[in-house]
Amino acid sequence: AKVQFIYKQRACVIQISYFWGTKAWAKGLVFTIFNPHKQQKDPFTPIQPHLVMKQKLVALTGAGISAESGFATFRDAGGLWDQYPVEQVATPEGWQSDPTLVTNFYNHLREQLVNAQPNAGHRLLAAFEQWYDVTVVTRNVDDLHERAGSSHIIHLHGDLRKVCSSRNPNDAHYIRTLQPAEYNVKPGTLAPDGSLLRPWIVWFGEAVPNLEPAAEITAQADVFVIIGTSLNVYPAASLVRYTQPNTPIYLIDPKPTNVPALPNIHVIADVASQGMQQLCKMLGKDPCEY
Repeated sequence: AKVQFIYKQRACVIQISYFWGTKAWAKGLVFTIFNPHKQQKDPFTPIQPHLVMKQKLVALTGAGISAESGFATFRDAGGLWDQYPVEQVATPEGWQSDPTLVTNFYNHLREQLVNAQPNAGHRLLAAFEQWYDVTVVTRNVDDLHERAGSSHIIHLHGDLRKVCSSRNPNDAHYIRTLQPAEYNVKPGTLAPDGSLLRPWIVWFGEAVPNLEPAAEITAQADVFVIIGTSLNVYPAASLVRYTQPNTPIYLIDPKPTNVPALPNIHVIADVASQGMQQLCKMLGKDPCEY
């Protein structure tokens, strides 16, 4: 396609011949696509006003942001791993040994999901979309980011609302989102491929299928925010290594541990809801409304 630059009133427009009817844009430029066979009233006036793409903000969130909503954490003192041995309910071997126990364990978690509500931390992160192109990469298996209004979410460790085939857990043909009325899955229920229906959760010892897209989007971040995770859990904790050398990193956690020794990292030692308010001020976005 022939590319022609047109300037008028400080707007930069790229005309691409033979492709029309769609619009796309890149950082700092607007690409307006004209129909070369249709006469324009003013060929030097862009169809769309000048737009500048928002900076990319990537947020890695962990159990700390959901804890304020009353959703039980796994690793903290008194957390789920103190009540249920991880080997029994979060490994392929535990599933093979007692699928009924595992099914009921995740049924219980879904009951908590119904009662939990997004908190100010979730809502403030969603509100950042008015200033940034935000992607949330979450280690959490709840849907609180979705309910708070975040548009782009990558679930690293799965999603409680979803079930899948136990033979092919990541086959999209067999992944189904449950409605709240279906959250109590009957043990022994079969997937369409005839295997037992299991939670769409990444268990210990399993590959993390969404790690690669999470790493790719992290490498594009203009701002990287870590909320409510101690960076002790790999491979999710390794995402910080994919940021560009000069990308500012903000770590929000009341008890920050394992903090990377980086000159561009800023620690906000507070809970998610209060820490996000501080982040608003640090980024010059105060007052932050949600």
